[in-house]
This record gives sequence, structure tokens and C-alpha cells, in this order.
Amino acid sequence: MSRMSVRINSLISALLLALPVAAEEASTAPVADNPCPVPVEAPRRRPGVPVLRYRSPCDPTAVAPAEPDELADFVPVPDRWRIVSTLGYPERLIDPYSANNPLKGDRPVFGEDWFFNLSVIADSVLEPRRFPTPVGSQTTDRPGSIDLIGRGEQFVFNQNLVVEMVLYQGDTVFKPPDYEFRFTPVFNYSAVGVDERGVLKADPRSGTTRREGFVAVQEAFIDKHLRNVSPRYDFDSIRFGIQPFSTDFRGFLFQDNQFGLRLFGTRRNNVFQYNLAWFRRLEKDANSGLNDITERSFADSLRDDDIFLANLYWQDFPALGFFSQATVIYNRNREQGDIFFEDNGFIQRPASLGLERTRNYDVTYLGYNGDGHFGRFNLTTSAYYAFGEESLGTFVDNASDIRAWFLAAEGSVDFDWIRLRGSLLYASGDDDPFDDRSGGFDAIFENPVFAGADTSFYIRQPVPLIGGGRVSLSNRNGVLNSLRSSKEFGQSNFTNPGTVLIGIGGDLDLTPKLRVSFNANQLWFDDTAVVEVARNQASVDRSIGQDLSVALIYRPFATQNIVLRLSAAALIPGQGFKDLFGDETPYSILGNFLFTY
Repeated sequence: MSRMSVRINSLISALLLALPVAAEEASTAPVADNPCPVPVEAPRRRPGVPVLRYRSPCDPTAVAPAEPDELADFVPVPDRWRIVSTLGYPERLIDPYSANNPLKGDRPVFGEDWFFNLSVIADSVLEPRRFPTPVGSQTTDRPGSIDLIGRGEQFVFNQNLVVEMVLYQGDTVFKPPDYEFRFTPVFNYSAVGVDERGVLKADPRSGTTRREGFVAVQEAFIDKHLRNVSPRYDFDSIRFGIQPFSTDFRGFLFQDNQFGLRLFGTRRNNVFQYNLAWFRRLEKDANSGLNDITERSFADSLRDDDIFLANLYWQDFPALGFFSQATVIYNRNREQGDIFFEDNGFIQRPASLGLERTRNYDVTYLGYNGDGHFGRFNLTTSAYYAFGEESLGTFVDNASDIRAWFLAAEGSVDFDWIRLRGSLLYASGDDDPFDDRSGGFDAIFENPVFAGADTSFYIRQPVPLIGGGRVSLSNRNGVLNSLRSSKEFGQSNFTNPGTVLIGIGGDLDLTPKLRVSFNANQLWFDDTAVVEVARNQASVDRSIGQDLSVALIYRPFATQNIVLRLSAAALIPGQGFKDLFGDETPYSILGNFLFTY
């Protein structure tokens, strides 16, 4: 046994001694029909260090020590941001995709890592439309006409020029900026023509046309990166000032640019995202709907209307590819006794409905929101329960408990270049306006991207209630039948008829540049008791009607820099709509032209 062990040990030692020699011989062994040896792997090039080469007939890329005169071919640069300039690429400020544009953050504007980004958006709207228009004998140009409903033809031109300026510090490839300063003014011009007096301004002597300009501030905030909490740049940041925020994926409850303080961040490699925020609502411009802080003091622009919220996003829950969010929002309003007329002379607080009084209210929203896909099925969903108390009811002189529900879901499936979708929405209505419970769901400031969004007639256009002053059934860019004076100025109203919507639609990508979208929505009131009392009308059917729309979206460069959209929508009146407004079919045509730098 001992001799055998010695032989085995000797054999192993011989093999180990032979291995390096064999490897070295293999690395330099000639290949058949090739006089050059197979080269050993060349050293990797370090970032910022030039590869010095010598010409070899066997390996032109082989690395060799540099000769002194070869160093003259290399020009040092102060930092990696200037490499593009060193390579000879010119500055092209008008080209947003240029590799050397300091207006798009391609290199620091001062210091080592302070960058500036400029975005300019020109948003033009041309919109002929017709919907029920309130009129009385004291304002109409048609003698002998005493109908509640006048001629509803209107034409709107609206132009927004959005200038977004961002100054930030830090390398933002993998982590948030250390500091961010953002300022976004919006320059608005609008021209509107209508057929009836007293529609554009309260004074009927103002005529039937209005041309006005306005300058708004939609963003003005500072963002401070507080800390990183993991090697993968999970973080905590704080933001203060006028800033955009949405409480859910589709803008059902609160989506606006408001003044506030927000603490936010991520955990577990961005699996969890959180927000803790407070916002105080700003007054708006009556014609553009933009923030109004330029024509009055900032303190006068702030309403006594506060929003406190906390939410948590959970990525890939309950399944891979789906986002879940849990949220709590508390809306504290203290505008009882606040009388407010907007610039056109119409009263906004209180709403001209019921006892016509402002009130205080405290309402809490508990919500779940989801967005993502399960396999090939896409799904977005929102559910809210609202509870609280208001100091006065809309139609009763006592406090009222708020108990209301909201549910919305939109699912879609893709078939190559076709996406088909279905939509469902339910917002509870109040069944008795004279009891001590308010059961109609209302949002804080809705901007829903749902069921056709602003292509839809009913979502885009404000439908006046008529018989209730300047109160509308549903507001501009809103789907809820909330009976508010406006979502920009009015208080939330939880004594309303509610909304039910079932819709189908689709997107057809005919080419990478051209899309056709269509939507068909059926709308109902959840309960008509409040509408019947507001209109002093014995019986109103629940059916609002069928909202039909189609849109063409064209992107000539297959990017978002130029987007041209033309859409048409009409509401085929249901019996409830006919009971309120008659048989005339309301419609809208929208031309929207978007140019982005």
C-alpha cells in the first residue's frame, strides 16, 4: 500500500507541474495556416484612460507601452461631461435630442454637478360644442323666449404655453438629485364665443364673446434629497411648494398642482414607495382653471381647505407586474361663511343649490388602487369609502353624516396592434336629501383618465343643472354628478345623485404614427331624488344616455414632441337627460395640437 501511495503522489505532482507549461504552450501555439500565435486576452480599458496601440501584423489591437510622442494625440478633459464636446459634437440648443445641449442637462451649467433642463410645451385647443345652456327672459337676445334652455352652440379657442425650468444637483443616473428647484409658469390665452348673453359673464351687457389672457404658476418647489437608505439608492426626500400630485393612478379623487409639503421615498429596491403629504388648495382662474397667485397676494390665494394624506405602493403585489396602493386621505374644509365671486361675476361659494350656504366638513377617504397586468390582461382599479361629517346639509339646516362609496375598474387586452377595453364606474348617490345622512360620493379635485377621458363628451364638458344657478350636473374634466358650482372653486357636495357608467372602447395602432380610439359609455344616475328636489321636478328617469366618441391621434415623428389629435363626441340623450333638458343632442369636436421641446 505504501508503494502505491507514493506512485499516486508522484503522478499527481507531475501533472500539477505540467499544467502551467501546457497552458502557456497552448496560449502561444501556432494555428494551422496562420504564422501568428493566438493572442492572450488584452487588458480591459479603464474609463477615461486611452488605449495605446502599436501596429502588429499578427494582432493590430495588441497593447504595448506608449512612446512619448504618442501621448500628444490625447487631449485631457476636465470631466466626463465634456467628452462629447472634445469629440467635436457642436452645441445645438434647438435640438432636444442633441448629444451636446446644456438646456437639456447634457453637461453642468456651473460647478461640478449642477444641471439645468428646459421644457417648453405649446398646447392648442379648438373646440366647437353644444350643450344645454341656462337662459332667462332677462338675458336672451331672442324676444319672447322664456325657456330655461337657450341656444347651446359655443366655440372655444384655448392656448397654453408651458415653460418648465428645472435646476438640479447630482448624478441622477441611479439616484435622485441632491437638490431640485422647479419653476413652471403657464401663459394662457382664450377666446370664447356663445349664442346667449349672461353665459360668459354675469353682466349680460358683456356680450357673447370673451377674449382674455392669464399667467399662472403651476409649479414652484424645492426638493431636497435627505438620505440614501440602501446600497441600491432607496431614499427619503422632502418637497415644499406648489407641486403636482395624484392620489391614485387615474386621478379619480385628487389630481392637481397645489401648495404643500411632501415627504416621500422608497424601500426594498423600490418595491415599496410611500408618501406623507399636506396640501392647501389654491384659488383658480375662472377661465383657464389654472392656479391664481399672480393677480392677488399669495395669502389671499390660499383657501381654508386642507388635505392630509398617506399612501404606500407595493410593487408586484399580489402578482408580478401589478402595483397595489393603500391610501388614507383626510380633507378638512373650514369655509363656512366664506362668500366668493369669481372674476366673471358668478358666485362660487356657496353653490346656488338648496339652502345656498357654505359649510364646514371633515371627510376621510380610505382607498385601495391597483394598476398593472395579470398575464396579458391589463387592469386598473380604484375603490374608496368616504366617511365624516358636515356642519350643514345642502337641503337641511342641521349637521349631516357622510357615508359614500366609489368603485372604478378598467380592463384591457392586447391583440397585436389592437387593444380592447371595458370600463365600469359606480359612485353612490344620496337617496334622501332631507335626512341627516349624505350618501353621494364626491371627490376633492377629480381629473379622471378613464373611459375615453377628455375625448368623451360627458367627461370633458360641464353639463349645467339648470334651475340651480351656476351649478352643474358634472364638471369640466370630471365624471361625477356632484352638483357643484365648479371643482375649481366649489366645495365638495355629498348630497348628489351619484354616477353609474359602463363602457367599452379600443385603441387601433394603424401605424407607429397613427392611432384610432373609440369609446361608447352608458351613463345613469344612481338615485334621482336629489335632482328631482333641485329641479322641483316630479319624476326624472335614471338614464342619462349613451356617450359616443372617436379620436385620431397622429405623431408625425413617432415621438411625443408633436402630437396632433382630432376627436368628436356626442351624447345620445337617455330618458333622464330628456326629462331635464329636452331631446336635443349635445356634441363636441376637439382639435388638440401639442408641441413639446
